[in-house]
Amino acid sequence: MAQMVRDARVKFTRELSGTLTVQSVDRDGIRINNRYWSETIALTPQEIIDNWIPVPVRELVEEHFATVLASSPELVIVGTGAKAEFPPRELTFAFARRGVGLEVMDTAAAARTFNVLAGEGRRVAAVLYTG
Repeated sequence: MAQMVRDARVKFTRELSGTLTVQSVDRDGIRINNRYWSETIALTPQEIIDNWIPVPVRELVEEHFATVLASSPELVIVGTGAKAEFPPRELTFAFARRGVGLEVMDTAAAARTFNVLAGEGRRVAAVLYTG
């Protein structure tokens, strides 16, 4: 019986080898798969979306998420830096009209949540602010 559990874990690890993982978050940046980013970054489990235009969280609108939404996520997580800061309520409504969840939290919590959901194979995307 123990052998079957070990085999399942190995298989699970192999399946996730192509998944991006947020390894660390500090006030100066974010480490993803051994690459350090010092600016706001958007990602899915499969790719880094490097054309994200950083705007203040309080000014975010649906159009800012066009490249993120192109990956058809079921949930978008926004990490707003060292503390949670909320975007305009209209953004939440815009995501709801699309049938896409929107969660906002501090960047460290957002990174942990992204890693868990990506590890489960969920269609998730994240926008992670530094600072």
